[in-house]
Formats: sequence, structure tokens, C-alpha cells
Amino acid sequence: MQVNWDDMRTVLVLVREGTLAGAAEVLSVTYTTVARRVSRAEDMLGQQLFERFPEGYIPTRQALDIAAAAEEMEQHEHQALRQLAGQDQDLSGPLTLTVPQLLIHAQLAPVLKRFVDLYPEIDLVVKASNDLLDLARREADLAIRISADPGDTLVGRQLVAQRSACFATPEIAAAAKDPQAPLDWILYADHKSPPRTAWTLHPNSKVRARFDDMVSMMAAARAGMGALRMPVFLGRSTEGIVPLTHIPTEPYAPIWIVSHKDLRQSRRVAALKDLLIPWFKQHEALFTDL
Repeated sequence: MQVNWDDMRTVLVLVREGTLAGAAEVLSVTYTTVARRVSRAEDMLGQQLFERFPEGYIPTRQALDIAAAAEEMEQHEHQALRQLAGQDQDLSGPLTLTVPQLLIHAQLAPVLKRFVDLYPEIDLVVKASNDLLDLARREADLAIRISADPGDTLVGRQLVAQRSACFATPEIAAAAKDPQAPLDWILYADHKSPPRTAWTLHPNSKVRARFDDMVSMMAAARAGMGALRMPVFLGRSTEGIVPLTHIPTEPYAPIWIVSHKDLRQSRRVAALKDLLIPWFKQHEALFTDL
């Protein structure tokens, strides 16, 4: 009795995701393929691995045991592939970078363009995401993260410190010089109120709207809905808004560059680091100064 690796990995991913659709997306297959693999594993074992409900699949104890074994196998597979990638000294082949989308949009696109110009044989894939992709599972080779905690199991360095500031249209900024004038605000969904210093300076403030996405907040600010707090680098590069210079800047999460220790010797990873690290050093003021 033997369950093949594809079926074991499918059970593992279905345990993690909880739905056929979620597992199918991770595995890059159809949901019918996921269902077929699970049924094949159940037939091979002669045991039910999941309870089926409209809202998702609930794993049995047997499924959890298989998932645990599959996860251990997966870790060994990723370790072997990372070590092979780390020993690869060619300046050609695949390289995956993950970096927040707005950092690319505001600053890094020219740096990435220079990289592909210098190394045309490297197949660069950029995952523009704020999600902390798992470098141990090879979801990316190199990550730029805006975080106070970039991952203590990774090899990395802080690129630059950051500060945040308040921005609004020139009209709102001009009116805000009068402390008695009301000041409308746009907030991120998880924030309860504007910065304390801004609230103190403008006690007549009110919150106009909350958004769960920074791009939407920037559009609302440019439309004149109100002021918002954002990283200095992003506010400086956004047309149609200016800093409220009478409101002090505040510390913001720093920017890090990290990779897995197994990739320390990779020439492709080193080549990209050799462009990114000096660029951030040269442009530190973009992230702190108004």
C-alpha cells in the first residue's frame, strides 16, 4: 500500500487550504484534479481522509497524519532544491523577487530595469505583494520587506529606516495652516484615529472614510476627500498631494532585504543584491525626509 507523492502533497495542501478551490489554486491544477487525487488516496488507504461539507473539507486524523508526513518530505525537497540553487554560479536561469507593489511603483522599477539590462540571461520573476512569502518553501529567492520583524530565520540586513508623514491636496494643506480650521481624514481600515499629534493640532478633525487598500486611499486623497498618513517615500512620489509640514513625521517600519541562508552563495541573488543595496544607501533621504 503506497500513496504517491502527488496525492500526499494534495492532501497536505487541502489540509492547509480547507477547500478544493484553494488547494487547486496553490497546486495550479483544477479542483476536479484535487478531488480525484484525494479520492485515489482514500481508495488506496481504504479510509476516509476528509469530511465533506458545503463550506469546505475537514481533515480526519488520518489526513492530518499524512499531511504531517508530506510536510516533512516537502521540507526535505525544498532544502535540497535551495542548496542546489545556492551552488548554482550561473548568471542565467530563474530568480524570483518579492517586493511590495507600491515600492516598485514609486521607486524600484528603474532599478529592476537596470538589472534585466545587465543580466539578460536571468529570468527575473517579480511577485509584487505585501504578503510575507515563505522563502523556506521557495515561494521567492529574495525578499524586500517593510517590517519591524522581517523573519529571524533568514539572512538579511536593514536597507533603510523609514518615517511616515501626513499628506493632502495643496488646497487642504493651505487651509490646515489655520489650527482652527477643520481637517478631514482618510484612515486605513485598522486605524481608529489620525496621528495623535495631528489630532492635537486640529481638534476639529473628523474621519471621512476608511479604506483597506493604500492605492484607494491615495486616489481619495488626490480627489480632496481628506488628509492621510503614509510612508514618506510614497507621499513624495504621489502627484496631486503635498506634505502637511506642520505635523511632525513619525517612525515607520524599516525596509529589509532577506533571503534564505542556503542561497548565500547564489550569484543570481548576489547580483540583484549588489544593485539594490547601494541604491537604497544612496537614496536614504527619500524614505525619511520631506
